[in-house]
Amino acid sequence: MAIPNSDEVEGKGRKAVGAIKEKLGRATGDEELEAQGSAEQTAGGFQAGVGKVSRKVGDAINDTVRELKKP
Repeated sequence: MAIPNSDEVEGKGRKAVGAIKEKLGRATGDEELEAQGSAEQTAGGFQAGVGKVSRKVGDAINDTVRELKKP
């Protein structure tokens, strides 16, 4: 398994913070905080996904370069 890049790590953190905000908003009846948390979860998931795609593309490029360097 490859090491996650910064977008993956930040996205997952953002998603976790969003989940906490959403649950806190729901528990306290604060609809704005709940919506904010939901939006933050979505944005975090997107950011983590972009990071994963970026990492996989980089891995594929590195693998191709390694194959081309073989005699």
